[in-house]
Amino acid sequence: MIGLPPAARALPWTRWGRRPQTPFPKAARGPWRLGLLLVLLPIAALADTPPTAPIDALNAGLANAEKTGTQSFQDRYNALAPIVDRAFDLPQILKSIVGLRWAQIPPDQQARLLAVFRAFTISSYVAVFKTDSGDTFRTLPEGRNVGPDVVVESEIVPKQGDDPTRIDYVMRHGPGGWQAVDVLQLGTISQAAVQRSDFRGPLNDGGAPKLIESLQQKVDTLSGGAIKP
Repeated sequence: MIGLPPAARALPWTRWGRRPQTPFPKAARGPWRLGLLLVLLPIAALADTPPTAPIDALNAGLANAEKTGTQSFQDRYNALAPIVDRAFDLPQILKSIVGLRWAQIPPDQQARLLAVFRAFTISSYVAVFKTDSGDTFRTLPEGRNVGPDVVVESEIVPKQGDDPTRIDYVMRHGPGGWQAVDVLQLGTISQAAVQRSDFRGPLNDGGAPKLIESLQQKVDTLSGGAIKP
């Protein structure tokens, strides 16, 4: 359930359904109500957004990334970053990958790890989708419920008529609206599970600092040193 913003929660609401006693004089209530409405409108919009919307935007962003492959890595990264942030709940994904160790990592290292994981995720998309091959990115109308989550199905259709590549997204509704908490390659292979296996080695060798170092090296390789989170 989406809560009210702090300003609204601070109002001295009374019990038994009586009208709240506002601390604002009557002349100021109009601007205050307008301000509250402007705060609540984006929240309501997120609540009404279907689970397919972030993936539609992601597919459009990836198609554009292919068309802008001649631009600098930094420019393409900057264009795709807000789309990835909207489509994925990266903090939740990282927590699920690291698992129980997450609670043992100091807060400053958690923040650093999240920053480099975000850079790695965005850089991976920018590096892969860099050639305008004429592929079509398509969100399929079918979907399926898995507990409270919704699996949004999509595919990349090659221009030359080869079989489509299936990519599904496990969407979960939270404060940021519908966001992906896992990607299913070919519709079945969990990207979070693959990364959990990949990250286990660095975590075992040197904890969060080693994983941060490993991910930063990957970002450097993908971006040619352009991205420094």
